Amino acid sequence: MQQQFPLSRRRLLEVSATLGAVSLAIPATLRAGALAQPATAPTPVSPILAAARAGLQRAGARVAHADVVAVADFARASARPRFHLVDTASGRITSLLVAHGRGSDPSHSGWLSRFSNAAGSDCTSEGDFLTAANYIGKHGLSIRLVGLDPTNNNAESRGIVVHNAPYVSAQMAHDHGVLGRSEGCFALSAADLPQVLRRLGPGRLIVSTKL
Repeated sequence: MQQQFPLSRRRLLEVSATLGAVSLAIPATLRAGALAQPATAPTPVSPILAAARAGLQRAGARVAHADVVAVADFARASARPRFHLVDTASGRITSLLVAHGRGSDPSHSGWLSRFSNAAGSDCTSEGDFLTAANYIGKHGLSIRLVGLDPTNNNAESRGIVVHNAPYVSAQMAHDHGVLGRSEGCFALSAADLPQVLRRLGPGRLIVSTKL
């Protein structure tokens, strides 16, 4: 049997010093019994939802109903859904086709190259629009618009509205790679207009932009 000898005072001091060094090497959170939690990144906000919220903030009390906002993102080609109905409470987005003005795309490339507020320009305008009363015009049931910015305040005098048009459809986009062009109005498909009329009634906001 191996005989056990008590530790000398010097050996005890060496062991204590070693244990102290090991303790210092352990992070304070672990020495205290707390486990470090991984950082949680914030959930990114969709640029479309962010644009809708920013538009509501700009418009303030001029918007009577903030439940649904339309964001028309003309940075996308016309063959892609780019008229976005945003449910501001849930963040749910419904994306539809929309045509831009022929003056904004003279070569009919399918891409909006410029905005304009000028009468006779046949261009799409940039800015925030307020939906007004529905009416029946040459395109059937349509939505009148009021421009809220210097970049679109001629909307009423130019007759810029939301209406349906035969040159806007999924079939048109598939067959030709581009939609037809309006005279500056937000032209939708006949299939999509009823949903827009139902959800985007008077007193709501349309944001026309490039995201």
